[in-house]
Amino acid sequence: MTLDRPVTPDPYSLLPAVAGFTVTSDDVTDGAPLKDDQVGDKGNTSPQLSWNGAPEGTQSYVVTCFDPDAPTPSGFWHWVAVDIPADVTELAAGAGASDESLPGGAFHVANDMGGLDFTGAAPPPGDQVHRYFFVVHAVGEKTLGVDSSASPAVVSFNLAFKTLGRAIIHGTYSR
Repeated sequence: MTLDRPVTPDPYSLLPAVAGFTVTSDDVTDGAPLKDDQVGDKGNTSPQLSWNGAPEGTQSYVVTCFDPDAPTPSGFWHWVAVDIPADVTELAAGAGASDESLPGGAFHVANDMGGLDFTGAAPPPGDQVHRYFFVVHAVGEKTLGVDSSASPAVVSFNLAFKTLGRAIIHGTYSR
């Protein structure tokens, strides 16, 4: 059984335009299937990410992973790491395991599974191919102004007004 739904656009193309910069990964190849390490029931490990070229004035970063193809009207948030210091330009594989795995005073807000960590890809069996957008948001303030009780939607709302630049890499997965 395949659940056929129209493919949604890149959700970040719907936001106000901001400067772009570069994110790369040893674990995610843009547009290609995710490795087992990034799949919920196989490895459940956040990927290595590194970035450069963030806009002048960047004072912190937020890193997210979002699946716009989840069978919900709001997609599915797999990872939200907030207040990563501006001098950090890489997260090692597994940095999404806990707040203690993040640099500086960075912290997680709950993903859509309710955990304060990264949760891997887990689309329903037979569903369409899902896209997983790993995004590094360059923020023009040292803190986004939220705490760990904020929802991913509240983080995104704050990012709409505080993001100077955005770097995106996405992988795919289906069962």
